[in-house]
Amino acid sequence: MAVFQVIVIGLGNRFRSEFDMAPQTKSPKGIIAVGILLFFAAIMASLAGTMLVWRGTTLDRLWLLNPRAYQELAPHGKSAGIPFLLLGIGLAVAGTGWFKRRLWGWRLAVGIIAVQVLGDLVNAFMGEFVGGGVGFVIAGALLMYLLRPEVRAAFASDNVPIVR
Repeated sequence: MAVFQVIVIGLGNRFRSEFDMAPQTKSPKGIIAVGILLFFAAIMASLAGTMLVWRGTTLDRLWLLNPRAYQELAPHGKSAGIPFLLLGIGLAVAGTGWFKRRLWGWRLAVGIIAVQVLGDLVNAFMGEFVGGGVGFVIAGALLMYLLRPEVRAAFASDNVPIVR
């Protein structure tokens, strides 16, 4: 009887380990925060784009929060607003892929943040030492987090379970 129980338990464990393909439920800390950040950035970019493309609305009052950005962007109008709207769409798509744990969502988020790092570095070299430097450090830290193996693993092969 004891031998039979050992065989049944052993076979049960063998089949369970080979066929248990449920995705990992434990996510690295920060995954939700990054997804929220992507959607927040999408809203902000879309809002800036909307205010640049369609001027004279009640939304224009929001420029009081960042008058320097208004001075730099307002003269360009639609030519600056449309890229902001496209960025907003890209960030929303990245956020959607991020929360669905899709590999393309991770790649898109990494690409967007990498461009931000480069932009901040260029700003620092062009004389905006504080803004560019602080932005470079923050975006660089976020990029380093995104590239951590455990974060990348959460998006492995579009979340298709890996049999080991």
